[in-house]
Amino acid sequence: MNLKPLILRTLWACLMLSFVQNALALKEDQNAPTAIESDSMSYDELKQINVFTGNVKLVRGTLVLKGEKLTLKQTPEGFQIGLAEGKPASFRQRRDGIGELYVEGFGNRIDYDGKTETIVLTHNAEIRKLEGKKITDEVKGEVITYLQRTEFFTVVGDPNAQKTGTSGRVKVIIQPKEDKGAK
Repeated sequence: MNLKPLILRTLWACLMLSFVQNALALKEDQNAPTAIESDSMSYDELKQINVFTGNVKLVRGTLVLKGEKLTLKQTPEGFQIGLAEGKPASFRQRRDGIGELYVEGFGNRIDYDGKTETIVLTHNAEIRKLEGKKITDEVKGEVITYLQRTEFFTVVGDPNAQKTGTSGRVKVIIQPKEDKGAK
């Protein structure tokens, strides 16, 4: 009997569970105002679209989104939908829980949907779970879809890997948990 698939599925389930437990984005972020800084901005009032360029930084509560360009649209319901681009663009957000718990992500493109509280990282995508500055877990792939409310995510490898010369595989690193009783 080949146990390798069973072991891999078990490891993946443990990783997903560890990301969900103690990992909900801060609830007060939902109602926080959005502040944006950039080198320049253009605004189309009719379409309700802002385009920010040059060293862009968006802050909404504990969510910080950075990139070289940010296109932000306000829906009629008042939700914000954005696209950050960079090499890479990044986000960081504090999570509910005891201590300094964070999640951060990187990708050449980051799509943000304020209504569904979903972040999609594309091209060289990476998400890290942190306790303070210590990386506890990390996932890499071509596309990562991250649900902020639950911290559930899916990861897809690069289907064009042979053309780009990369492995195209999803990579997961799970750090061992510190044995607090061993000290």
